[in-house]
Formats: sequence, structure tokens, C-alpha cells
Amino acid sequence: MSDRYDIVIVGGGSAGCSLANRLSADPSTSVLVLEAGHSDWRIDPFVHMPAALPIPIGNRLYDWKYQTDPEPHMNGRRVHHARGKVLGGSSSINGMIFQRGNPMDYERWAAQPGMKEWSYAHCLPYFKRMETRLLVDGSVAADQWRGGDGPLVLEQGPAANPLFAAFFEAAQQAGYHLTDDVNGYRQEGFARFDRNVHRGRRLSAARAYLHPVMHRKNLKVETLALGTKIRFETSGGAKRAVGVDYLRAGRPRSVAAGEVILCGGAINTPQLLQLSGVGDQEHLRGLGIPVVQHSPGVGENLQDHLEVYIQYASKQPVSIAPGLRWRARPGIGYNWLFHRRGLGATNHFEGGGFARSNEDVDYPNLMFHFLPVAIRYDGSSPTKGHGYQVHIGPMYADTRGRIRIRSTDPKQHPSMVFNYLSTPNDRREWVEAVRVARDILNQPAFAPYNDGELSPGPSVSTDEEILDWVRADAETALHPSCTAAMGVEEMSVVDPSTMRVHGVEGLRVVDASVFPFVTNGNIYAPVMMVAEKAADLILGNTPLPPSEAPWYSFRAGSTLYPPGDSRNPEVTS
Repeated sequence: MSDRYDIVIVGGGSAGCSLANRLSADPSTSVLVLEAGHSDWRIDPFVHMPAALPIPIGNRLYDWKYQTDPEPHMNGRRVHHARGKVLGGSSSINGMIFQRGNPMDYERWAAQPGMKEWSYAHCLPYFKRMETRLLVDGSVAADQWRGGDGPLVLEQGPAANPLFAAFFEAAQQAGYHLTDDVNGYRQEGFARFDRNVHRGRRLSAARAYLHPVMHRKNLKVETLALGTKIRFETSGGAKRAVGVDYLRAGRPRSVAAGEVILCGGAINTPQLLQLSGVGDQEHLRGLGIPVVQHSPGVGENLQDHLEVYIQYASKQPVSIAPGLRWRARPGIGYNWLFHRRGLGATNHFEGGGFARSNEDVDYPNLMFHFLPVAIRYDGSSPTKGHGYQVHIGPMYADTRGRIRIRSTDPKQHPSMVFNYLSTPNDRREWVEAVRVARDILNQPAFAPYNDGELSPGPSVSTDEEILDWVRADAETALHPSCTAAMGVEEMSVVDPSTMRVHGVEGLRVVDASVFPFVTNGNIYAPVMMVAEKAADLILGNTPLPPSEAPWYSFRAGSTLYPPGDSRNPEVTS
């Protein structure tokens, strides 16, 4: 190991880009980022054109192309999981929807032993620090909930297509509310969405955090660099990470490190930990891997969101379907390339909302993404004409899965089982989710457009028929998380006050794998918040002071403040 860096970050994805920026701000600290994928070339339209998002998904040049083992409660289906294999990680191929999750998600985190400083009040300042929120008119919308000078510029979706207006009106007719901001005081309700799109281009973590500081002499980024093993040394009984082995364009290399930070995500991180001897000792010994640290929680507690498309045909030619035709694409590409405008300049996920499927849940367990077209992620469409759809699914299912390496080969994808639909509560909420979506889409506001349900179709009506359809048709929403969870209990992997892996020195984890529970929305925003907060913990900075901002609570009747605040009402279930 001829080279040595103070910090080696394994994974140049969302969290890795953020940490590379924050940790290299001190010119005396040398930082190396190892990314298994290629660079997000500035001229690559498949990365930077928002509407091109379906193209890199499923493409081996951008996507790890994971798939699950046969899912036992999904008719033995293997569910495909796209994860970004490119600088910027999944933020370079995702749907660009920016959802923080509900404040009660972080109250749930903070209720776990040792996690009190991960409450909403402690996390909100880091959400604000990382963002600049822009309204449709381009004005900055900073307040006690939202930031106005961070590196992540968020543009509010215009939602100008008339189908969005029908959707928002239909939600109100079905008994739901509009909200000013699903990332602000009140998440519950329907509104325009914030998106990681700025001036007609995807604003990935690489563009927002990494590229602006690539000139720093103390920062080096290596792409096509696959981490294969963490090196450890033992002295006086203490185990310490001292370096990383990796393949650079297929050739073995090693680098020495003062500290190693894993940012590979909820699949790659537990895989590398297990390959390096950190995991369940029986599993590791069965593969002939010397055990460095018995950590039974590595790869366990796997969580995700599953979703379906509820699709309708449109009577009127108002959807964006014409833009999907091959003959329309050159013009769309020209307009985007030279003017950053038109259909190519948006992710089309410009609005949606959050709702509760029943009165037993304390905060929204359903998220809706509305699209003014009927289409799947792979580009297939149920109709040659016009249509529209919502993406819908339960947001905090009580199902749990696991990730385990199959061999000592770092190139072999691990075994993954999510156990979708494995609990009575998950199956109950799935039926409720489909019925709520149908109720909204069949309100009078859609009467001028509603030309009948395409998917699942009128033949699917009973609870069991709905579940059979979900088993056969549902796809992942691409939010794997929680496989190296923060906490202080036996199955916890990461110390929540330092981000260090329990039992070893010099090794930290900062990515979606450290979530104890998945949040009730897209996970990019909470991953970036975790990275911002972790940077302060790693650097030994004084944490940002906790916020006193209130938030909407269904149980409280209107407003909750941070726990212990005398203004909180008595909440009765």
C-alpha cells in the first residue's frame, strides 16, 4: 500500500459526494473517493436530462442491476433493483423526487436507545443547511422549515398539465387536503413536489457537492474502482481499519487509510462489511471468511417501499404521450440541449401527496406520485393513446428482509430477500392503498378525462384479487435501507454518535444502510441529511442547535412541537 490518505470514502454516490465536499474542506486532510462506476460525464444526456431517467435504469453502464432471490410472498418472483453505478450513485439515475419524510419518522428514530439526537428537531437544521428551495416563479422560499442557501437547489414542479389540476381537485373531493409544502410544516396532503432539477438539468449529489470542489489538491476521485476488502490490524486487542483493497479497471490495488468510510448504500455496504469479516460469525465462517468482528445485524433489517401503477385512459389528448413517440424525440432533445426547456427538462413527477389509509396510523402511510401519462419505468405503455397514473404503496410496512454474500467473490451480487407482503398488516395496507387511489381517480374532477381503468382493470376488485395483482405486478420504489442500522442494541451496527462500526476503530458507515427505519417517502433527502450531520460528527464540530419548529400532527389535532415543549397538547389515541 504505497498511497495513504487520511480518509478513504468507499462509494462516490449520494452520501459519498456530500462527505467528500465537507471532509476535504480542511486542506490538511487528504481524502480519496473510490467509485465503482464511471464518471457522470458532463455531456452525458442520459444522466443530466431529467426526462431521460428511464434510460440508465437497467443499463449495465449506469446500474448495478440487482435482483432479489425468489420472493416467497410474491409468487416466487425476482424483483429487479436498480442502483446507481456512476459518480453520484443513485442520485444520477433516480426520479429526482425530493422527500424528507415525515417529522414523526425522526421521532421514531429518536425513540430507539441511544438515538435521541436523531429527532426531527436535531435533523431539521441539517435538512435546511443542504438545500435552496425555489418556487415555480424562481423565488427562494426559506423559512423555519426550509433552507435558502445550500448546495442542493430544489425546484418546485410547475404541475401545469391540466391532469394535475384534476388530480388535486379529486383528492379534495375524496376528503383529503392540499398542503403548501410536503417537506414543511404539514406533510399530510397533496401539493407540487420539490425536485432535484435546476435550470432544466438533473442536480445530482455529484453536481451539487463534488464537482464544485474537484479542484482541491487534497481531494482525489477514482472511478471504475470496486472496493473488495477492508484491511484491519489488531493491536492490544483493538481492531482497526487501516486500508482498502480494490480493483481499478480490473487490476488489484490497495490504499492505506487513517479512516475508512463506507458510503456504498444499503446493498454494497453490508456486502463489503461481510467480505471483510464484519458480520454474523456463523455466516462468515461458512464461507471461509476470517471473522474480524461478530456483528449479527450486518445485512439484516432490510426495508424498502414497494409500489404499483394505477393507470387510466384519458378521453382528452392532454397527456404527454405524444412526447414518447420516436419522431418527437429529436425535437425534444434539441429543445433541451440548446434551451434547457420542454419535455426533456422535467422529471414529470411534479406533484402528488401523502395520506393515511386508515385511522389507526399516526401519520401518512401512503405516498402518491402522479404522472400525466400511463407508462412504466421500462418505457412500456398499456395504451397507444393518452392516459395518466399514480404510483402508490404502503410507506412503512412492517416487513423485514436481509442481504447476505453468497461467496468471497466481490463481483458476485449478494443474496437479497425483502419479504414483501409477508405480514398481515402489510397486506391490509396494500388493499387500502389501491382502494384509496381508485377513490381519488374516480372523483368528479376526472370526469372530463376518465376513459376507464387500464391497470389493474375492473376485473380486479376483491381484496384477494388486489393482492394477487400486487404479487404479480408490483415493483420496488428503489428505496433499500436499514441494513447496518444505527443504535446501541445487539443488532445495531453503527454508533449513532460517531457513525463508527461497533467493535472496530477507524471504520464508519454513512448511507441509507444506517437508517433504523425507512422514512415514509423517497430516501435521497434523508440520506443527504444523514451525510451532512455525519460530517459534523466525524469532524468533531459542534452540532447545529436543534430546531424549535413545530409540525402538523393528526393525533394532536393540529400542531406538535419538539418533545417536552410546554405548548404541546395532550395527545389521545
